[in-house]
Amino acid sequence: MDSFLFYALAFIVALSVLVIVHECGHFLVARLAGVKILRFSLGFGPVLYSKRFGRDGTEWALSVVPLGGYVKMLGEDDDDVPPDELHRAFSQQSVWRRMAIAVAGPAANFLLAILLFWALFFHGTEEFRPFLGAPAAGTPAALAGFEEGELALKIDGEPVQTWQEMRWRVLRLAAERDSVEIVVINPQREINHRRLDLSLSKEGLEADFLRKLGLVFFRQKIPPIIDRLSPDGAAAHAGMLPGDEVVAINGENIPDSSEMIARISASPGVSMELVVLRGGKRLSFSVVPGAVDENGKTIGRIGVFIRAPDWKKKEIVTTVRYAFFPALGKAVYETYDKSLFTLKMIGKMLAGSVSWRNIGGPLTIADYAGQSARLGLDYYLNFLGMISISLGVFNLLPIPILDGGHLLYYVVELVRRRPLSERSLELGQKIGVALLMLLMACSFYNDINRLIHG
Repeated sequence: MDSFLFYALAFIVALSVLVIVHECGHFLVARLAGVKILRFSLGFGPVLYSKRFGRDGTEWALSVVPLGGYVKMLGEDDDDVPPDELHRAFSQQSVWRRMAIAVAGPAANFLLAILLFWALFFHGTEEFRPFLGAPAAGTPAALAGFEEGELALKIDGEPVQTWQEMRWRVLRLAAERDSVEIVVINPQREINHRRLDLSLSKEGLEADFLRKLGLVFFRQKIPPIIDRLSPDGAAAHAGMLPGDEVVAINGENIPDSSEMIARISASPGVSMELVVLRGGKRLSFSVVPGAVDENGKTIGRIGVFIRAPDWKKKEIVTTVRYAFFPALGKAVYETYDKSLFTLKMIGKMLAGSVSWRNIGGPLTIADYAGQSARLGLDYYLNFLGMISISLGVFNLLPIPILDGGHLLYYVVELVRRRPLSERSLELGQKIGVALLMLLMACSFYNDINRLIHG
């Protein structure tokens, strides 16, 4: 339950920030253009709470459906406009001003992404270096000859520093081609060139597609030595102490901490015999792992924390940091690159070369929000930047009722030198609603399918 609440809170915070930033873009540019704002709403549907303040008595509202928001402007829906306020009506503004107001929302999302990436690049983040684990048999990585302990140096001729950077490069290339060359160096300092087949990844680019390809992170064998214990955990209650090294569980030897964690996680509520080394002596403890809900699954926890030796951390972790202005340039490029990739993916889905199963809905976004928040603030802010880019690109699509659809109307108006007819606008509204309903149905189907099939 605690895990569900944490994920829900992470999702609500992320969605609220993105919607507020988007609508603030519309609001600020509309105010600069002299348009009167009637309501600023977080959410759709019936209003739960509202308050009026400001020079125009703008209504600031919280509405019942949290998936979005809107800014209602005077004269936007052909309302009766008092003659003395006609000059402040949205419909009476020049087409260029209306275009600026429409594009301001997505622009605010892109600006948010740039600011978040800029802060992360300037502050610096600790990231895993792209060390590779042993690929599963039969995967493209195994067939290409990748081996455990290799470090990726270049992908398609470009240097790569971190696991996340490698993931992004492979994802981007998987959407464009069927294979890629990855240069690696093994523990014996030998450099090898591997040709990785990417053709199998087209159906699942949204999930852990690297694992599907056989590219998994190298997990060093860390001795299961207890660094500290949770005071109310099962291990502390049983009498275990910091410094104890777990050597066996239920009579079977434990080679490293990952094996220990796997055994305990698979045994919630089941009594286990843990044998530890303490001062050269073997001691036995009876421990019952507590049941914890994590990502919808019940797993076992005994309240112990394992820490890798510093030399191991230095070996697999690197700090990525840029100076003030280079960080800004990097942030702008990252926002542009990821926006362009999003557009390419949409184009490939329309063309049928990439599966529609790659579309994620609110459940998928909530899952990623919770996962990134658990990993730390850096990961959560990076997630916010990525989703902000997706929201900006999505709203610029030429679909009626979206900002991009309004921009399309205004471009047609510029060409025709007069607005579209009411009938055309009504037809466009119906088409837009139908397309969005279809998209929502597809995203919810994919979400449910992921939940069922993991």
